[in-house]
Amino acid sequence: MINAAIIGLGRWGRNLVNSVQGKSDAIHFVAGALRDVAKARDFAVEKGFPLYDSYEKALADPGVDAVVLATPHTLHAQQIVAAAKAGRHVFTEKPLALTARSAAAALRACAKAGVTLGVGYNWRFQPALQEIRRMVEDGRLGKLLHLEGNFCGPSAYRFPAGHWRQAREEGPVGGMTGRGVHVVDAFLYLAGRIGSVHAQSARRVLRHGLDDTTSMLFRFRSGASGYLGTVIATAETWRMQVFGSKGWVEVGDVEHLTTWQMKTCLLDEQNLWAHRKPQVLTFPQVSTERAELEAFARAAEARRPLAVAGGDEEHGVAVFEAILRSAKSGRTVHLRR
Repeated sequence: MINAAIIGLGRWGRNLVNSVQGKSDAIHFVAGALRDVAKARDFAVEKGFPLYDSYEKALADPGVDAVVLATPHTLHAQQIVAAAKAGRHVFTEKPLALTARSAAAALRACAKAGVTLGVGYNWRFQPALQEIRRMVEDGRLGKLLHLEGNFCGPSAYRFPAGHWRQAREEGPVGGMTGRGVHVVDAFLYLAGRIGSVHAQSARRVLRHGLDDTTSMLFRFRSGASGYLGTVIATAETWRMQVFGSKGWVEVGDVEHLTTWQMKTCLLDEQNLWAHRKPQVLTFPQVSTERAELEAFARAAEARRPLAVAGGDEEHGVAVFEAILRSAKSGRTVHLRR
C-alpha cells in the first residue's frame, strides 16, 4: 500500500481521491495540501486525512510515500523536482510540463532520485483504446493511414476571468492543456511519434481568457496523417476515429469518464461495393482514474520507472511546444525528437 498526499483539492483532485479512497489495496490518501485549507476541510474529514497549507509541509510528512499533483499546469515541473529531492514518488496530472526543457529537468530529477514518476493520461486504461491498439498491432486494421479526433466543451464559460484556468500562460494553445493533450497521447499510443505539426488557434468568443478554437494537422514518422480539433466554447463532445487500409474504428460520446463503447467497420474484401454497417463493441466497466493511480502505486512499490527520458510523456511535451510554435508562426514545425 502506497500512502499518498493529494496536492490540490479542486474538482479533479477530489475526483482522484474518490476513485480510490476506501476502494483500493494499492494506494490510500493520508494527507492533502492546498493554500486555503478551509475550502476542503469537510472533504478531508470525510475522507479521513489531515490537511496542510503548503506543498512543502506535505513533502516533509514522514508518513507520505508519494504525492499526487492536481495543481495548475505551470507548477507541475517544479513540484515534480521538489518531490524527487524529498525522495517521494510523484504522480502528476497531465500535462507533465509546458516546455521540453522543464519536462527533461523533471525526468532527470526523478531518475537521479530513483523515484517513480507517473503522468495522468488515463485514456490509456480504456479497454476500447487498448483494443484499437491490438487491432493495429495484429493487422486487423491493415496499414495505419490516418487518425482524427476532437475534444470539445464549454470550458471557456465555466471559469471566470482571473481563474487560473483562464490564464493564457496555463493554456497557451487554448483547450490543448485541459483536453487536447489526451487525444495527442492516444495518437502516440496508437501511431507512434509525430514528425511535424501545423496548427492554428484563436479566441473568438470571450474578451478574456484562453483561445477557444484550436486545430492542427500532424504527420507521423510512420507516414500516417492526423487531425485534431479542440473547441472550448461549445457543447460537450469528443471523438476519435482511426483509419486503416482494412477498415476503421471509432470511439466518442459526450461523456469521456465512462467506459467507452467502440464502433468498428472492416472491408468486405470479397465485395468491395458492399456498404457494411459498423459493429458496436462494449467492454467491462472500469474506473480509469483508479486504474492509473493503482498502476502508479504498484510501480512505485516496486521502484519501477514509468515516465522516463525519451518516452511518450516527454515526446508529448515536445509536440505541445511544436503546436504552440506553429500556431504563433503560421508555419509547419518539424520535431527533432
